[in-house]
Amino acid sequence: MSEALEGLNEEQKKAVTTTEGYVRVVAGAGSGKTKALTHRYVYLVNDVGIATTNILCVTFTNKAANEMKKRIRNMIGDQDTGMVCTFHGFCVLLLREDIHTMNYPDNFLVMDEEDTKAVLRNVYEQAHLDSREITYSMAEEMIALRKSRMEHIEYVLRMNTGELKTKFLTAVNKEDALFFGYLYEQKKAFALDYEDLITFAFYILDNFRDKKEKWQKRLQYVMVDEFQDVSATQYEMAELLSAYHGNLFIVGDPDQTIYTWRGANIEYIMNFKVAHPDCTDIIMDQNYRSPENILNASNSLISKNKNRVEKNLRPTKGAEVPVLYNHAKTTDKEAQWILSQIGKIVEAGHKYNDCTILYRAHHVSRSIEEALLKAQIPYVIYSGVSFYNRREVKDAICYLRMLIFEDDMSFKRIINVPRRNFGKKRMEFLEMYAEAHGMKLYEALQDNLDNPLIASSKAKEFVELIDGYKQSFQVFKLTDLLQGLMNDSGYEAMLRTSGDDSRLENLAELKQSVFNYENEAGEETSLADYLQRISLLTNLDKEEKKDAVKLMTIHTAKGLEFPYVFVCGMNEGIFPSKHADSEEAMEEERRLAYVAYTRAENALFLSDAEGVNLDGSYRYPSRFIFNTDKTYLEYTVELEQRFVESAQSFIKKNEEQISGAMPDRFDAGTKVKHNLFGVGEILEVNESDGYYVVQFEGVRTARNISFKIEMERV
Repeated sequence: MSEALEGLNEEQKKAVTTTEGYVRVVAGAGSGKTKALTHRYVYLVNDVGIATTNILCVTFTNKAANEMKKRIRNMIGDQDTGMVCTFHGFCVLLLREDIHTMNYPDNFLVMDEEDTKAVLRNVYEQAHLDSREITYSMAEEMIALRKSRMEHIEYVLRMNTGELKTKFLTAVNKEDALFFGYLYEQKKAFALDYEDLITFAFYILDNFRDKKEKWQKRLQYVMVDEFQDVSATQYEMAELLSAYHGNLFIVGDPDQTIYTWRGANIEYIMNFKVAHPDCTDIIMDQNYRSPENILNASNSLISKNKNRVEKNLRPTKGAEVPVLYNHAKTTDKEAQWILSQIGKIVEAGHKYNDCTILYRAHHVSRSIEEALLKAQIPYVIYSGVSFYNRREVKDAICYLRMLIFEDDMSFKRIINVPRRNFGKKRMEFLEMYAEAHGMKLYEALQDNLDNPLIASSKAKEFVELIDGYKQSFQVFKLTDLLQGLMNDSGYEAMLRTSGDDSRLENLAELKQSVFNYENEAGEETSLADYLQRISLLTNLDKEEKKDAVKLMTIHTAKGLEFPYVFVCGMNEGIFPSKHADSEEAMEEERRLAYVAYTRAENALFLSDAEGVNLDGSYRYPSRFIFNTDKTYLEYTVELEQRFVESAQSFIKKNEEQISGAMPDRFDAGTKVKHNLFGVGEILEVNESDGYYVVQFEGVRTARNISFKIEMERV
């Protein structure tokens, strides 16, 4: 038997050996899809004889791509794994070859999240915009949306920086000012953000026939993982790249589509057979991750969704620990219950690191964090600042970037770190000079080293450092280059005198990552390659070494697995989110709960707590608890029947609301009962804003109560 077929079940074997044509694999959670993808790649290389340069395998995360590369290397005995990467990683490869068609250099700068914020800060300042009126996140969403429609391409192609700046400064509304200001700052540095990587690559394929044919002929086999999460542009790119040879292999699970807010569309995987009627359809539903109890609960939950490919995960592990559901009176008591369960797990010989707490939104973690701190239990939150965006790591990277890009973002960040007596006044002078002469800030500094304003600073030392390394950096190993820059700039000495050991540890971790990259890349090592690679990394690509409980959102946990999983905050209005105001949105919330359930390898714990939300609504248990057949959950406390009836009444009313089957409105003069305020009389019905004006007994003034809040007629 071929090595590529060893250890595979029948569905996996079919996925591996069906090499030709269009293939859709619906792979349930924990069904070994990474194994199937890896073995298919090896089968194509070792058994069919396809060169690695003719295979594209696109995965959703860098972590998944690296794991696949490692497995492939072990099986084919070769360091060359061709193009196993994320969509963004592939686009970087394509753009390196062909971005000249858009009049950009091949050593374009890939912006990370911190760069995006730095550019926005500059645009806000120049346009005199208030970030309280339009937040950075709102600006990022607006820019990403306009780019997804390819609005930016014509401006980037047809306008120089001067014309873009004029369009920015003469914009008639704030959105246009932000959009064109952002494009102007990007074009100055030949910088691309994540959205640009996809749209630039697709534009080239769609508009330059010779480039399209080159890539189509080169890529004889295209494989796309996590197909349920592809955006419209990614879908079109996959179809376009595979059109010449007609070999497109997609893997995904409609039940795990949780990124529609980021452009994913479940219909691409659902309707793949409509687009390709002759496609081979394979369902992988044998689960190797979770015991039977967890799978029974997961199957029961997701079966309530209508828009899905019918399947039931089949266990390979027997029923072990039951799925526990705990209903607490307060969030503090919910946190205490979770900690007590973690205590039992650790007492049984497991580590804190084996325990992961998942939640729908970050704010839910507050009471959990407080309890962990009080109990002195170590924990790590997987969110917030990515390792590569931590201050000292980003500073070091900007020193490296200056050697290739001399970009304004890097320059402004490090010119005065360590201190070189280069403050706001000198920076304003440089910005005016650079603007007047159409040059970068670093070039403006080089022109003005003898200017009395500049000469009295230590700017000359900075220029000598950068210019000196620019002339010789190509002969250095990357590890030596980084160490040299950190020493000669005085940056590492500055950290040592600061006394902040954690910052020194992060710098040491960066040096280790450079060392690892050099070992992996071998002769292909280059500073430009390294900088472009790390710009695509996220917080989850850095391994945490300490033994600590993990806390993260369910979205962050996608694609991962953990021995012991706690899903907290399972309340109506929290999970599902109160913003789920359509049947489609509610199905996505249920898919998100399904993703949370199926992360667990050994045991699953669900919890919620009573209380009152800010809008006055009562915190009922999530409908997902009731959606899961009670046979498959072990309730730690039995819910009172009256409480269950109230919760189900609330849920039913909400379901009628989002389905459009709204119950009749109460009229003015109707006596009603509210869960918190008690009995009152409706004085007025405000249809346009969706609320009743109610005067409650014993309450001095009337209250505006949303139509969404359940009240009983008295």
